[in-house]
Amino acid sequence: MPPMNRLVLWNVDHTLVDVGRVTRDAYAEAFRRVTGRPLVRLAPTPGRTESEIIFETLAFNDIVTTDDHLPAFVAALTEAFAARRADLTVHGRVLPGAHEAVSALSRLPGTVQSVLTGAIRPNAELKLTELGLAGNLDLVAGGYENGVYSKAALLELARTRAGERHGTAFGEKGTVYLADHPRDVQAARIARSPIIALATGSATAAELRAAGADAVLSDLTDTDAVVRTVVELAESS
Repeated sequence: MPPMNRLVLWNVDHTLVDVGRVTRDAYAEAFRRVTGRPLVRLAPTPGRTESEIIFETLAFNDIVTTDDHLPAFVAALTEAFAARRADLTVHGRVLPGAHEAVSALSRLPGTVQSVLTGAIRPNAELKLTELGLAGNLDLVAGGYENGVYSKAALLELARTRAGERHGTAFGEKGTVYLADHPRDVQAARIARSPIIALATGSATAAELRAAGADAVLSDLTDTDAVVRTVVELAESS
């Protein structure tokens, strides 16, 4: 086999899948369990880590936070998502072209695929597993919300973890991130890795270009374009 020398990291929500309804329902249940009150306002979620969403949601709903809130909310959110496993296939969807892009990249010699997401690991894995995307992704090597690191630091952590798992060194420039928000572009810039931005979330193509994305695609439906762009960025960077 050829050496593994290219790492592709996928953002999950609004890049590969859309599970917004399940997410809102799970947050409402977790909020009620942690605070004893109904959720009135959920913080914006695109491009953010789970801890940012949790703390801002608590603030939006006039909850004075303590050190216990984050671990309690994460535990409740994990359980709320697990209880809605079946809802992911009913109310969630894989974004157009995602299956084909992940599958095509899995056949690219020297390539490892994993995830870099602001979601907590159990929930990210559940989304990808239930919607049929996990098979070609090394989820153990991924970067997930952990309450401590920024997405840029998580990108570097995922690169190191993937290298250890696959017995090679993935360079900064050989690690390509695919995501949908200007915050993700910023994280890639900080980590000095190329990013393909997808206009599949709340940001427009113009906003993604202005943020400094190396390439912008409208979506994942042109599989050849996705593969070609990944290869070009990894080889030219």
